[in-house]
Amino acid sequence: MTGMNGVVQAGAHAPVGLPMPPDPEVVERPHRRQFTAAYKLGILEEADGCHAPGQLGALLRREGLYSSHLRDWRQQRTQGTLNALTPRRRGRPPTPAHEIELARLRQENDRLSRKLAAAEAIVEIQKKVSALLALTQPSDDGDGRR
Repeated sequence: MTGMNGVVQAGAHAPVGLPMPPDPEVVERPHRRQFTAAYKLGILEEADGCHAPGQLGALLRREGLYSSHLRDWRQQRTQGTLNALTPRRRGRPPTPAHEIELARLRQENDRLSRKLAAAEAIVEIQKKVSALLALTQPSDDGDGRR
């Protein structure tokens, strides 16, 4: 049912207490377009050949591009490398293998240092307990007594 302001009210057709099914046109998440270097170069060549008024706009509409795409791609092209035109991966760059190995070795070193400190503490405690209980072996005087 439509309200006074033209908004469809949720309770008009759906049973009370049940959620509305999702709109099938909105279910799929958008994904980022990626353009190959060959496509970028082809579009730039075609854009450079546009001299008549409105011809460049028609090209952009036909391809679904923005003028900022052309600006960025031209800037990348003037940098002189084809690699600049290839799509770059987003996000944090991967950690180099030597840094991963270094972190693993540091963790192992810390673990072994803690284990060594615990073992040394146990040995010290054993020495003190032995001295307190006088369990140390007396030196032999030759009389055979203990």
